[in-house]
Amino acid sequence: MNKSEAMKITALELDYREVYDTENYLFNTVHNRFKEQGYLSAPDFFLIVIWKSNRSKSKVAKRLLEMGYPSLQEAVKSITAEVNLLTDSKQRLKYLMANCGFRLPMASAILTVLFPDSFTVYDVRVCNVLQEQGFRYHSLTDRKFSDGLWEEYTEYIKAVSTAAPEEFSLRDKDRYLWGQSFYEQLIMDISDNFNVYNEDE
Repeated sequence: MNKSEAMKITALELDYREVYDTENYLFNTVHNRFKEQGYLSAPDFFLIVIWKSNRSKSKVAKRLLEMGYPSLQEAVKSITAEVNLLTDSKQRLKYLMANCGFRLPMASAILTVLFPDSFTVYDVRVCNVLQEQGFRYHSLTDRKFSDGLWEEYTEYIKAVSTAAPEEFSLRDKDRYLWGQSFYEQLIMDISDNFNVYNEDE
């Protein structure tokens, strides 16, 4: 596929300034587009993947193609259309994890963009803040889907909701806790001089 053919993957007119602020683009343009058409394009889907974990994009692409789809565009359209048709949050997560091979961090990121009132991103930074408050959820990262994992993930969502200011939306509670972890780590790094005296000469 040459560049000209690749650009035809989507015929949507796009103000590329929007993509500069990836998260805002995802939770506005991509979210609304999904609600309107019931599926995602490959570029929109892989923006979610890159937003969550840029280094994972090649692995995700390989996994989707190994499922037998002729192209990433067809794979993404089929998978996200199926997610849209499912009406139960548990079944949506199960589909992405058990049928498509995503781990909880990536599956939850995809579903958070599509259904931000029902899902929140499973993230190690947020787990670190929750652990300070007595919650322990680090062990969910590599687990396969099961009824037990679903129960613990729903508990994780409740913990996120409890740990951040009550008036915030679920999405903003996640942002708040992630930002708290990031800022607290920055303060610790500054107090430790960023370990500059421990680096190799």
